[in-house]
Amino acid sequence: MNNRKKVFVTREILPEGLEILRKNFDVDVWTEYAPPSKKIIKTRIKDADAILTMLSDKIDAEVINAAPKLKIIAQLAVGYDNIDLKTAKERGIYVTNTPDVLTDASADFSFAQMLAIARRVVEADKYVRAGKWEVAWHPSMMLGAPLRGTTLGIIGAGRIGQAMAKRGRGFDMNILYFNRSAKPEFEKECGAKRVDLDTLLKESDFVSIHVPLNDQTRSLINAEKLALMKKTAYLISNARGPVIEEKALYEALKNHQIAGAALDVFYTEPTPKDNPLLELDNIVVAPHISSANTATRARMSIMNAEDITAVLLGEKPKNIVVGNF
Repeated sequence: MNNRKKVFVTREILPEGLEILRKNFDVDVWTEYAPPSKKIIKTRIKDADAILTMLSDKIDAEVINAAPKLKIIAQLAVGYDNIDLKTAKERGIYVTNTPDVLTDASADFSFAQMLAIARRVVEADKYVRAGKWEVAWHPSMMLGAPLRGTTLGIIGAGRIGQAMAKRGRGFDMNILYFNRSAKPEFEKECGAKRVDLDTLLKESDFVSIHVPLNDQTRSLINAEKLALMKKTAYLISNARGPVIEEKALYEALKNHQIAGAALDVFYTEPTPKDNPLLELDNIVVAPHISSANTATRARMSIMNAEDITAVLLGEKPKNIVVGNF
């Protein structure tokens, strides 16, 4: 008789994590590139002891209650707004995530996007590929914006926001930040100044968003807030899509109310092919890949696997969002 506990993994994670799980448990992996439907998840977890999830998986009360044996939901992400934490807590189910490990990868990508939109890297690439480069050099060709000596505004000074600011200091940028609480050590290390949101938007040349999605941050950047920004300013986000009102951003970019934007996240993911933002030249976009480097994703997989292993062997996981039972 097979008494091994069962784990359902909603996407094929890197092998380092799967190897850990397969040593001790029966592992069921959804191997298709597209995510499993809610119906499929419910079916596959009906006798599962653990589930390893992605941000795009809707793990609501209906899903959780379809798994009477469930002991842990391990999320391959820092964010967890897709999970019904209240139901998990009521059921005595651990919820874990993957903090810290993707800080540098995410900050690297945000900074890369900021450089790309400021220096028109993507636009220039398209220009050359389209055969439009007919004059070898001209003083006004593809003029972009400088970074050195400009002001970088950080919305959300958590780990990733602070890492972004440190990269900005490497380019001699001045740092403003908006956060619920003061960060004295961050202020000392980066010379950062804490200000209210409106002041940050008015004074920053680059605004980088690093907040979680919750009731306070949903539609945080709307038409009213965009109107406060400089016409020469750029907006960068790898937070969560609904933090920005996309229609308002489209209007601001189309009317050159701000200079440009760089997004790794959208309100709906994948974003529709007819999203009007994609028609604009003054925006750089990516498919939610800010943590996508091999070392980071491997470590995230290992963290999830280790937390699942701990719980199913009767121990406490390390990266607890809901727990302490």
